[in-house]
Amino acid sequence: MTESTNATMHFRVEKEKSKASDVLMQVYAAMEEKGYDPVNQIVGYLVSGDPTYITSYNNARYLIRLLERDELLEELVRFYVEHNERA
Repeated sequence: MTESTNATMHFRVEKEKSKASDVLMQVYAAMEEKGYDPVNQIVGYLVSGDPTYITSYNNARYLIRLLERDELLEELVRFYVEHNERA
């Protein structure tokens, strides 16, 4: 293996309130209002990429498709880590 294949690549994202956060909250609310389990439905979408996991109610399906799935996952990981840091 060459040295370049052993190096770790850095992925940096600006720290600001994410559009992904807003979209996730809006989609979550729409799913809940329609009686779906928002967590299961959003996970289904993130894993499969199939937008039919998300209701079209309140434009939730449109909103979630404005972002790449990796942006949504990044927001979820960031939130989890920030709220579960060890003391």
